[in-house]
Amino acid sequence: MAADLTELDYSVDGVAELLGAEAWAAFDRDQLVPAELATSRSLEDPARSRLAAVVRFWLLGNTVEPEQLAPAFPRTGLDGLGVLGLLEHDDGALRAAVDLRPYGFGSTELWVASDLGAHQRPGVLRRDHVLGIGQASLTLAQLTARTDVERALDLGTGCGIQVFHLLGHCRHVTATDISERALAFTRFNLVLNAGALGLDPERLAARVSLRLGSLLEPVAGERFDLVVSNPPFVITPRRPAERAEEQFTYRDGGLPGDDIVGSLFRTLPSVLADGGVAQMLGNWEIPAGSATWHARLEQWLSPDTDAWVIQREQLSPAQYAETWLRDAAENRDPALFASAYAAYLDDFDSRAVEAVGFGMVWLRRPAAGPGETPEAALRRFEEITYPIEQPIGPHLAAAVERSDWLAAHAADFGRQHLEVAGDVTEERHQRPGAEHPGVILLRQGAGLRRTNLMSTELAGFVSASDGELDVDQIIGALASLLGRTEPDFARQLSDEVRNLVVDGFLVPTGQ
Repeated sequence: MAADLTELDYSVDGVAELLGAEAWAAFDRDQLVPAELATSRSLEDPARSRLAAVVRFWLLGNTVEPEQLAPAFPRTGLDGLGVLGLLEHDDGALRAAVDLRPYGFGSTELWVASDLGAHQRPGVLRRDHVLGIGQASLTLAQLTARTDVERALDLGTGCGIQVFHLLGHCRHVTATDISERALAFTRFNLVLNAGALGLDPERLAARVSLRLGSLLEPVAGERFDLVVSNPPFVITPRRPAERAEEQFTYRDGGLPGDDIVGSLFRTLPSVLADGGVAQMLGNWEIPAGSATWHARLEQWLSPDTDAWVIQREQLSPAQYAETWLRDAAENRDPALFASAYAAYLDDFDSRAVEAVGFGMVWLRRPAAGPGETPEAALRRFEEITYPIEQPIGPHLAAAVERSDWLAAHAADFGRQHLEVAGDVTEERHQRPGAEHPGVILLRQGAGLRRTNLMSTELAGFVSASDGELDVDQIIGALASLLGRTEPDFARQLSDEVRNLVVDGFLVPTGQ
């Protein structure tokens, strides 16, 4: 089958070229009409008809005639597609039983099977729906640091999208899910893409272990260098006598409120090796009257866990309910929608929830020497809602390295040499006729694209940071130049410089 798909050029670029720029952009927004028109025309073109039929079949969810689809699969055959569970018969025509779409990252070209989405098939999604390549899974893939490690865990693998990325830098990957259907999709995708992923389909276990079970139960007692997870974090109203088969397993962990995310904050460090890292996405409730959006998250963490959480979005209870009811196409049934909407609002009200946050989570189990007790060295909670560079993973990893570097040089920071990062620019604003600028900004062009409002002395430090003088030498020169003899000047400026290192505006010379 892989040979048939390759011969078709059923790839990201191949489909984009077939549809054209406008229809491809609309398709990316789940708007199918432009693609319907483009493929309808291509069916009349002998050079493009085979690919057009496949796109209409799998990506648009249309029925196609057997004589349209058969030429695209000379090796697999329509019977073969049926045996694989990829098609269904519909009154003499054929329709897709699953979504099978091209996916690429770097130089790797894959095909990923999952259940058909709400825009491809009418009605509410099946409760054991297996999600395909969605925005959340792409966000996690872009968030993950691609450091070479021995063992990695994909917690809640779904269709296996994170596994495909992990295989590029992890010797062995364990993938778990509570859904047998999800694990079946993952196995199918691994076998279909074995060549591109460098796998032996007869010996998948040499690189990948697929395990059925809830959360960390399938890996209890094991340790991993890296854990990634796009868990079923969607907050869902619980009902009396609710059964597991009534839940959308791809997004609903079956626990009240944000308990599943809280549970992972508490328990993920238990499966991390010393120095091991966990990266995941999550939602968290923000109760009315909270001092900060992250007050509850801090309570979830043990003292020996490093943590960095970036909140990317905050929704009201009503906005949150609307988002996830649309996600499962429950808005297609007006009575169901109204009932479920009310249940959401009542549920949030029962816990005095004022807002729901969404963001990226980084956790680490600090390494400790023999007889030492590990201590958390990094605790950071921040809100960044503007666009950031993607993939962000390398920049987050570099930020952690800088934080570790600062911790290692806490005693001799003043003797270190710094320079301005390559993506940093300075921006000055002053009123006409003014002798000096009233505002001096430092901006990052890459990564988290931060902006720092600088004091005159900090701007002077940055201007002098070319790697020649150490930190204390520059601070001493500025104190003399500005006539700042007060004892706190050097300490306060040193603290500001440390913050610029943490945020990546300044970096150690040679790094």
